Amino acid sequence: MSTNQEYLARSLNAVWHPCTQMKQHEQLPLVPIERGEGCWLHDFDGRRYLDAISSWWVNLFGHANPRINAAIADQMNRLEHVMLAGFTHRPVVELSERLAALTDNALGHCFYASDGASATEIALKMSHHFWRNGGRPEKDRFVCLTGSYHGETVGALGVTDVAIFRDAYRPLLHAAATVDTPDARKAGPGEKPEGVARRAAAALERHFSTHADRTAALIVEPLVQCASGMAMYDPEYLRLARGLCDRHGVHLIVDEIAVGCGRTGSFFAHEQAGIRPDFLCLSKGISGGYLPLSIVLTTDAIYRAFYDDKPTRGFLHSHSYTGNALACRAALATLDIFEQDDVLARNQARADLFARLCAPLAADRRLRHLRQRGMIVAFDAITDDPAFANRMFAACLEREVLLRPIGNTVYFMPPYILSDTECELLVTRTREALDAVLR
Repeated sequence: MSTNQEYLARSLNAVWHPCTQMKQHEQLPLVPIERGEGCWLHDFDGRRYLDAISSWWVNLFGHANPRINAAIADQMNRLEHVMLAGFTHRPVVELSERLAALTDNALGHCFYASDGASATEIALKMSHHFWRNGGRPEKDRFVCLTGSYHGETVGALGVTDVAIFRDAYRPLLHAAATVDTPDARKAGPGEKPEGVARRAAAALERHFSTHADRTAALIVEPLVQCASGMAMYDPEYLRLARGLCDRHGVHLIVDEIAVGCGRTGSFFAHEQAGIRPDFLCLSKGISGGYLPLSIVLTTDAIYRAFYDDKPTRGFLHSHSYTGNALACRAALATLDIFEQDDVLARNQARADLFARLCAPLAADRRLRHLRQRGMIVAFDAITDDPAFANRMFAACLEREVLLRPIGNTVYFMPPYILSDTECELLVTRTREALDAVLR
């Protein structure tokens, strides 16, 4: 028995894997990974895989990055963790200050948790509690976009509109209202993405005209709705939504858990619309893909609404590992790399290369809706095969590439360190896999 086979068998016997119908692994084996190096993952039997989805969108600067490694190792010898209730420490203070500065201090207060869904829960609870503290307890409802995804805890599922995640738990949910997505794929003949954005904003305005008095917040994934097939839309929607929220007295929550930290071309995706939200949710890439960390940034006005002698007016939400020192230090090292390596400019050059390499896919009659926003590239396969995603995943693994299609959508969201040669390899091997699957 190979070492791969050994760990595959042991994992199936002991581990319940996420986002998986475990019975599928009878036909689609797990991939045991021994180590990572740069943008490559290596199994126990000597095969390697180009991590073209950043291990579920978290890895920014490659596996075993020496600079992040060194920062964590240094922190381990100083302080691994202390509870943040009643205590503080250098990494969490410095990280909070640096993140606030990245918003020009418009969002000057940071609240910490461990994962993206928890960040969503925090933002939703903060928004509702703000209105409650202000004498508006009836503002307890939320609005999300059709096809939205904000996590899988009960509160986050309430603002998630992806049926496979939500429907089994519908009786448990405080369900949000949904309004039209500005997904540019919905464009009519001759219509531009800006037009789709304006139509969707008009639907939001109609909703607010009737329901704003009961609505606490609108939550959106800015520019790219990832889990619903990398639905991309024009920044015009965010500009209009910000204005509508201001006019109707509704908070704007932007979920940048997947699309923040440079994925869309700017450090924060919402910057491309020239706006600031009331709440900003971060996770995934903020720690470079090393350690669980999530953060909600918000305004001084919202913070002040909780600042009171009465404990019940405080935000009494907590996690045991809130503001973990090791995770914060990894995030600080990640921000250092952004600053020292001029990452956003380098990403622009890499995104331009991807655009050139992928351009021929637009003429492939088996595909449609080739689209790109910064370091995210996606297209949709024209097929009725319900097994397309699994077959494409397997075909890519055979060609040393890790892709994980969402339904019929194939996408690239790689680490920012790919060389030109590795970019070319990714696109070439993907086209080979498409030829094998879409016969």
